[in-house]
Amino acid sequence: MLSSLSSVMVLPSWSGAIVLTSYFGYLVIAGSILPGKLVPGAVLSDGTRLHYRCNGLLSLLLLITLSGIGVGMNMMLPTVVADLGAQLFSTTLLFSLLVSFMLYAIGCRSGDKSSSLKAHVTGNIVHDWWYGVQLNPDVLGVDLKFFFVRAGMMGWILINLSILAKSVKDGKLSLPMILYQTYSMLYVLDYFWYEEFMTSTWDIIAERLGFMLVFGDLVWIPFTFSIQGWWLLENKVDLPKAAALASTLVFVIGYQVFRGSNGQKHVFKKDPKAHIWGKPPKVIGGKLLASGYWGIARHCNYLGDLLLALSFSLPCGASSVVPYFYPIYLLILLIWRERRDEARCRQKYKEVWVEYCRLVPWRILPYVY
Repeated sequence: MLSSLSSVMVLPSWSGAIVLTSYFGYLVIAGSILPGKLVPGAVLSDGTRLHYRCNGLLSLLLLITLSGIGVGMNMMLPTVVADLGAQLFSTTLLFSLLVSFMLYAIGCRSGDKSSSLKAHVTGNIVHDWWYGVQLNPDVLGVDLKFFFVRAGMMGWILINLSILAKSVKDGKLSLPMILYQTYSMLYVLDYFWYEEFMTSTWDIIAERLGFMLVFGDLVWIPFTFSIQGWWLLENKVDLPKAAALASTLVFVIGYQVFRGSNGQKHVFKKDPKAHIWGKPPKVIGGKLLASGYWGIARHCNYLGDLLLALSFSLPCGASSVVPYFYPIYLLILLIWRERRDEARCRQKYKEVWVEYCRLVPWRILPYVY
């Protein structure tokens, strides 16, 4: 693959552990003390609800600022994350494994009856370890699920910025690298600008915290989403202007579909009577939104996500499939997740879901799937 990535089997190191521990420590402190909107989460089955301090954008900007100051004062190298890439990967993987086993062990012993901490044990050890047994485990008041997804998204940008610094240092900065860095930075800044929307997503509301989410947030997001940057660091791409404009167009359309659909769903959950595209919303069975993007496809937000993932890879050209690993993987993942969502919704909403499927027949891409 790439020389920077071919050594991902490098054993965890103390250097990697120090960087990871410092990063997590910063996130805990910043998340606790920085101002931010306090957003109520979904109402749980026992009538309780968690509240999330959405100060991710301020935390990210402060982290970048402090890192810049550290570089300017020669306290750290701007390429430190890229230089320790393989070691950070294996260290984070080991951390994810340890945390997942701890969550499983603690969760199985929990006698808490609340919706957040009640143990859901099936008896299948692999299943329970993989999917988790508790909905919202926490440490000293820090909701781990919300914390881990924030760490993964910010980690992606830290890796990217270090790769960018390395490309400048090596004299390899190119238009494709600039495009990739711009798209991903805009995506993450937007994510944290609308961080409160995350509180109404399926992962936060319904998925228990096990290895699947821990690994996905801490390892998969930052190290997989940055593959394009690693690839561009070591491969020259002559990108025509038309191709650059096309990738930008895909990014803009993907962003509009992704942000628009998620925004409509979030607003609908807060106010079911709020107008969508200037009209009162069409609601099936008083529960399911069938207006706006959600009247076009049942999982239209997945389409936006896929277009965004594709736009991150398009600047890499067509000479290799490696930079397209993420959108290919995401396509498979979202189809699998869409099938799981469909099964849950069919069981939960019954005839209401049948009516919704009749009115909105397309799953993700209209007239195709």
